[in-house]
Amino acid sequence: MFFSASVPSAGWVDRADAGRTLAVGLAGYSGTPGLLILGLPRGGVPVAAVVARALSAPLDVVVVRKIGYPEQPELAAGAVAGIAGTVCVVRNEEVLRYWRSRSPDADARFAAAAEQELAEVRRREEVFRPGTPARPITGGTVIVVDDGLATGATMRAALGAVRQLEPARLVAAAPVACGSAAELLIPPADDVVVPWAHSGLDAVGLAYRRFGQTTDAEVRTLLGV
Repeated sequence: MFFSASVPSAGWVDRADAGRTLAVGLAGYSGTPGLLILGLPRGGVPVAAVVARALSAPLDVVVVRKIGYPEQPELAAGAVAGIAGTVCVVRNEEVLRYWRSRSPDADARFAAAAEQELAEVRRREEVFRPGTPARPITGGTVIVVDDGLATGATMRAALGAVRQLEPARLVAAAPVACGSAAELLIPPADDVVVPWAHSGLDAVGLAYRRFGQTTDAEVRTLLGV
């Protein structure tokens, strides 16, 4: 579903402010047995932390790395995610078709970039969860939270990795979506909660008055590491 909320005309002040709106849309999951909130580092974690507090649920992370088109790195050609030994790679076929038209070795370069980003996923898992396993997922209700959906590639990679661990219910949640990104998440999600699903914005950051980079240290603090 797409939760309709009263979104400020100028967007949210910051990620914590957006998290409060998102938590209202997710309130029905409060008290669900085995409930777990997973934030996408880095920017999704401040949103997820507010949701976790509101729903009295534990907070953890599912690490995702975007695979950018080389000439425009912010444009996702795909993404790779990992958690508890699972890996999921998703491909943005529209971007990849364009990449192939410009470079005959596009698929090989994509595969090499995916391997590189997977190594970074593993490194960041250790940074954010040093020496400890991921929280249990199998049989529970898992809500995966980001600060917004642009192409949806990173969220789809995160959902794909989590789905392999067999949660009973898997929910994708973000305060805002650009274009039709939210519609691309079912499946693998069972439910999608996006207060501002049809924003008409060209970029996620336009939904926020303050949208600075979240640091590893901030993520660790929110996780209690």
